[in-house]
Amino acid sequence: MNESAVQPQGREKASPKLLFGYGLGEVACQMSWYMINNYLNIFYTDVVGLSGAAISAIVLVARIWDAINDPMMGQIADRTHTRWGKFRPYLMFAPPFLAIFNILTFTVFPVQGAAKVILCGVCYIAAGMAYTACSIAYQAMLNVIAVDSRVRQLLATARSTGASIIGIILSMVAMPLILRFSSAVNENGERMADGHGYFVATVIFSILLIPIFWACAALCKETYTDKLHAPANGGQAEKTSFLSNMKGLVQNDQLLIVVIATVLGTICVTGRYGILVYHVIYVVGGPQYIATMFTAMTVGQLVGTLTVPWGTKAFGKRNYMLILNGIMAAGFVALFLNPTNNPVFLIGASFIGSLGFGAPAICYGMVGDSLEYGDWKLGKRQEGLAASMLSFGVKLATAVCAPVVLLLEAVGYVPNMEQTPSTKTGINFMVNMLPAIIAVISCVPLIWYKLSDKRVAELRADLEAGKHAWDK
Repeated sequence: MNESAVQPQGREKASPKLLFGYGLGEVACQMSWYMINNYLNIFYTDVVGLSGAAISAIVLVARIWDAINDPMMGQIADRTHTRWGKFRPYLMFAPPFLAIFNILTFTVFPVQGAAKVILCGVCYIAAGMAYTACSIAYQAMLNVIAVDSRVRQLLATARSTGASIIGIILSMVAMPLILRFSSAVNENGERMADGHGYFVATVIFSILLIPIFWACAALCKETYTDKLHAPANGGQAEKTSFLSNMKGLVQNDQLLIVVIATVLGTICVTGRYGILVYHVIYVVGGPQYIATMFTAMTVGQLVGTLTVPWGTKAFGKRNYMLILNGIMAAGFVALFLNPTNNPVFLIGASFIGSLGFGAPAICYGMVGDSLEYGDWKLGKRQEGLAASMLSFGVKLATAVCAPVVLLLEAVGYVPNMEQTPSTKTGINFMVNMLPAIIAVISCVPLIWYKLSDKRVAELRADLEAGKHAWDK
């Protein structure tokens, strides 16, 4: 591969415009994923009236399809060649479809029985496919708009900062917005979320995400796509099969470590988010505490994310990720031991536990470093497939978390009713203690991660000199 035109490691700079533009992409992603991640389960159980078994079946089918769809999308993106680049076209043309299927996912259709389950499943899977097209292209784009490891880490931090900022905004406005457009009330005359409230909130967020994706595509140019994928010695690019490319990814042990750690970390965070509203409403004291806890969590995530450039430089990517996971586990344990509605404690413990939510910024930086390692070891760059592996890892974690609704039923949860003390204890354990245990387990794969900034700089120097692992 001819990479002489690629800037040497350490000389590349990250412009404020590029950082801002790349961060916008995650803002748009979160405006789609926030409602599904935080409110879909309770929308399905308390509004649509689906059973835990039906919800688990929908998620299971969706994740089986993701096992096929995500790598396919990664392969398609890697083989895309347009005047806009490999990945930017998907941020330009897929968002309107994502908006449509998001809205349909939070629509209450006038059907019953099996038809209701099937229709909910179709809408949810379609929304997932549209999200895959946007998110995989967005993740992969990181590795063609920058090649320097530190610059990629700054861009990954900008991405997570965007997630934190929009998370703070959504945590403050989502439930109040849902309640504002809901007409249901409880026995005390307080507003309760209903189907119309969820629908209107989703429409607003879905419309807004479209121009934000477009702005990201406009500000992020694929500066290095042609240079990084230039055929060796000016020849034609090698055409490889999907199975061959997947085999190459499996041989990239460093990427697999990142994916495994991401799966475990996502199970910890996504599983908790999926039932956190149950904990707030039925254990803490009511929906009025949702904005308080969610805002404290997203502020904690923002602070944790902003420490990533300093932390990864001072301790290295792997070590700082271990530190953040430890802090997150400690915060969850504190909330488990003291399930109170005291606002000061709720805000403090939620803030501390959420500092660890900055870890995904490190994962995205590690993926970029793993691509350099894969290029050096195997002679292949597969940004789209690598991004699809991380995306699939996140969705696999979502599939693992799907039965958590069944666990709610197992501990005696009854929708829209006062819960028994034993049910409250069970919900508290699932929301706080179980994620703390998983956070600790997620650290284990990182023991074998070996790509320090120094090592990545050496790999980049070898690649720029035309050297690979087999030349050593």
